[in-house]
Amino acid sequence: MTKKELALEAIRLLKIEYPDSGCSLEYEEPWKLLVSVRLAAQCTDARVNVVVQDLYAKYPDINSLAEAGAEEIEKIVRPCGLGKSKAKDIHACMVMLRDVYDGHVPDTMEELLKLPGVGRKSANLVLGDIYGKPAIVTDTHCIRLSNRIGLVKGITEPGKVEKELWKIIPPEEGNAFCHRLVDHGRAVCTARTKPYCDKCCLNDICKKCGV
Repeated sequence: MTKKELALEAIRLLKIEYPDSGCSLEYEEPWKLLVSVRLAAQCTDARVNVVVQDLYAKYPDINSLAEAGAEEIEKIVRPCGLGKSKAKDIHACMVMLRDVYDGHVPDTMEELLKLPGVGRKSANLVLGDIYGKPAIVTDTHCIRLSNRIGLVKGITEPGKVEKELWKIIPPEEGNAFCHRLVDHGRAVCTARTKPYCDKCCLNDICKKCGV
């Protein structure tokens, strides 16, 4: 089985197992996804979803966050960890959205990467979830499972994993596939415990299960 065939079969099986996968960060507006994904670095999505409720209660829009000081934002987002750097990025990002993009979140990789605190992973999430464009979000689950399944071999650098996956994942499948990898990585192909290969929907094709 070629890597492309392996990818297509993994996509098919994960669709059956997780038909309703989606982003676990809660947001109603595109800019809120940018805030949440920045806070999610080294923090659980569940905690982020709680913390942002207090943040938006005090600063309900781009303008109010842009006008707030980073120090004030930090007081609220500190429970997510790395509060100082995250607050600084969120503040600078909101200022740029207000002053450069007229309050709109850009819809291209090039423009998204100009925003403070936004890397390729965050940009791909926005492109896929907000704008429905082809996207591959190489978070820790995507990287871990891609290696275990055999879609990539010994590659852990997010940009390189993304580049390899673009070669074998149909563009229209990438975003949903990555969401399903997150669900599977949390439930079955876990990082902190031995993977539950006996109940894995990919155990007939996965390189890890075949070891």
